[in-house]
Amino acid sequence: MPTTIGGITFSGSALGAVIFFVIGWIISAIIIYVVTKLFQQSEGIGTAFLAALVGAIIYALAYFFLGSGLLAAVVAGLGWLVALALLYEMSGFRALAVAVVVWIVAIIVGWFLPTILGPL
Repeated sequence: MPTTIGGITFSGSALGAVIFFVIGWIISAIIIYVVTKLFQQSEGIGTAFLAALVGAIIYALAYFFLGSGLLAAVVAGLGWLVALALLYEMSGFRALAVAVVVWIVAIIVGWFLPTILGPL
């Protein structure tokens, strides 16, 4: 049965997708925030939320225009590195180091999170 929120009607799968996206966005932002603090960046959680959102948009656009292949992943990854470097005003090498740690932590969190939350 469709659900209406704020005048927008969601089907069951659309609402689930929105919820899944928001939860993923929050988790990604927290990971980015913690990792950038480990790298002694002074920006706050708002920048981490923006970095997570920009990263999601860059990946979505790359996969939309280039398909789901290695080229799309490389282009999206490079795009996110540039965005990360610009948002946090850091060098490309530092952005790469931050990104690698973010990806490693995200993989680790991804292994444990579904078992912690149970079925969604």
